[in-house]
Amino acid sequence: MKNDLATLKRHLLTGTSHMLPFIVAGGVLLALSVMLNGKGAQPEGVFLTGIWDMGIAGFTLFVPVLGGYIAYSIADRPALAPGMIGAYLANANGTGFLGAIIVGFLAGYIVNQLKRIPLSNKFKAVSTYFILPIGGTFIVSAIVIWGIGQPIAALMEALNGWLSGMGDASKVALGTVLGGMTAFDMGGPINKVATLFAQTQVFEHPELMGGVGVAICVPPLGMFLATLLSKSRYTDEEREAGRAAGLMGMIGITEGAIPFAANDPLRVIPSIVAGGIVGNVIAFQMNVLNHAPWGGWIVLPVVDGRIGYIIATIAGAATTALIVNFLKKPIDKRSEEKEEKLDSSDELDIQFD
Repeated sequence: MKNDLATLKRHLLTGTSHMLPFIVAGGVLLALSVMLNGKGAQPEGVFLTGIWDMGIAGFTLFVPVLGGYIAYSIADRPALAPGMIGAYLANANGTGFLGAIIVGFLAGYIVNQLKRIPLSNKFKAVSTYFILPIGGTFIVSAIVIWGIGQPIAALMEALNGWLSGMGDASKVALGTVLGGMTAFDMGGPINKVATLFAQTQVFEHPELMGGVGVAICVPPLGMFLATLLSKSRYTDEEREAGRAAGLMGMIGITEGAIPFAANDPLRVIPSIVAGGIVGNVIAFQMNVLNHAPWGGWIVLPVVDGRIGYIIATIAGAATTALIVNFLKKPIDKRSEEKEEKLDSSDELDIQFD
């Protein structure tokens, strides 16, 4: 069971790692076009419209890329086309990234089953480029178009409706959920549920990106601040990573905190989730509006309520820094405790002998 979950996670990470460059490039270019335009709307003029179109292209392509590379991870090259085309069709039905994930796994396992069909040597030579991609694409696309496309779209609509309903009931509740989800896995699937919910409604409900834009940049900025406030708790490599995280946080790349979370998940993840919640809730309470589908301070020119946005970011980052530094012990103390444990272990061995 544990191995099966690890395998599913590996396939999912392959998809998200190939997807991220499209989101980063698309998001930054889209934010740049809105920022240079100075208004929260599609810019006019050949140059800014061109940058806007580049950003939209990145956001359009990331869904099929996600599905395609999940399938690729499972069944290699023959599954790439079925995964991408199936995810594209699913997204056209309104299933979003959730549909891409489901279709990606479906395409990978279907192509793996097709590989089991015995073929003569003559057909085996062309199966990788013709038989498997064509057969896999037809089967996956048929399942999406006539089977699971509409139910997944209904599920996504229900999820968005649930989050919207929370916003009507309580800004604090919605900010807590969105802030926590955005910060939790730093660009992973849970982060994507929250950020895409806000990004897809940026023009109708810019207040959602006001909070989520803050929660996006809090994890890397919080860890940057933590390394500044207590150098004794971090190695030279971590302090170097902290400086890079600070830069990434300013331009809205939440993945800057991943090196810290990977090294010490039990202390870092709760800290960045707490910071994300604080930042998101404060932005909601101060009625901050972010007209760009991106986060960080790069979007400040198109934010209504800039002071509130800055205050929310600082409060969230400070919360993360203070909590993680409280949970972490200085490196010297950790080394002493480790040595004491080793000594105790040696003593026990001697007693047994």
